Amino acid sequence: MNTIYLLSTFILSISLVACNADDQKKVTMETQPVKPVEPTGVVQKTDEEWKKILTPEQYRILRKAGTESPNGAVYKEFQKQGKGAYHCAGCKALLFSSDQKFDSHCGWPSFYDPAKAENVTTKRDDSMGATRIEVNCAKCDGHLGHVFEGEGFDTPTDKRYCINGVGLIFIPDKK
Repeated sequence: MNTIYLLSTFILSISLVACNADDQKKVTMETQPVKPVEPTGVVQKTDEEWKKILTPEQYRILRKAGTESPNGAVYKEFQKQGKGAYHCAGCKALLFSSDQKFDSHCGWPSFYDPAKAENVTTKRDDSMGATRIEVNCAKCDGHLGHVFEGEGFDTPTDKRYCINGVGLIFIPDKK
C-alpha cells in the first residue's frame, strides 16, 4: 500500500513539473511596435474585466501577486531585447526603460530605477515568511515584483527592481 502511494505521488509530481514546463514555453513578454496610450488617472476594473483583457498568467501575476518562474522564456526574451520602454501589461503605463536595465543574474528582469517614478509604488510585503518591498503599478495597482537595496550591484542607485516580465509590454525604440 505504501509503495502504491509513493509511486502515485511520484508520477503526479512528474506530471505537474511537465505541465509547468509546457506552460513556460507558451508564456512570452508582450511586444508592441508602437507606444500605447498611457492612462492619465487611476485605472479601476472588476476582476471579470481584468480577466477579459489579461492572459491567465498576466492575471495571476498582476492581480493576484503571483511570480513567474525564474530563468524562463520571458527572461531569456528580456535579455535579448535592445533599446526600448517597458509598460504595464494591465494599463499601459510607462514603468521602466532599457536605459535602467541590468543583468543581475537572478532569473528575472532587473532595473535599477523606474523610467517614470510616479507610475511605480512600493509597499511592505510580509508574505512568505520574510519582509520585502513589493513594487506595484501606481495606475492600476498591478503587482510587478519586488525591490531590493544594498546588494552591491554596480548601479547608480544600489537598488534592484526584480520584475515579473509577464507583467510588462516591451516597446522597442524606433531606429
